[in-house]
Amino acid sequence: NAMGIEEVRADEVIAPPETETVEYYEVQKGDSLWKIASNAYGDGNRHPDIFEANKEIIQNPDLIFPGQMLRIPQD
Repeated sequence: NAMGIEEVRADEVIAPPETETVEYYEVQKGDSLWKIASNAYGDGNRHPDIFEANKEIIQNPDLIFPGQMLRIPQD
């Protein structure tokens, strides 16, 4: 058999972990991560959750710009 695999058992298959549910939000003029977190979660203190989910888009959490599409992770 290929690569030394002797047997494949379907009863030992492990399903991949469920993916996290994510919503998206387009930044509007006057927004901040605190304001977005307050609206999305009811708690502005969760703004680091949004920053962490968007590090490839946001280099500085104090600088977000209208038109940016941000992922808003859902619990």
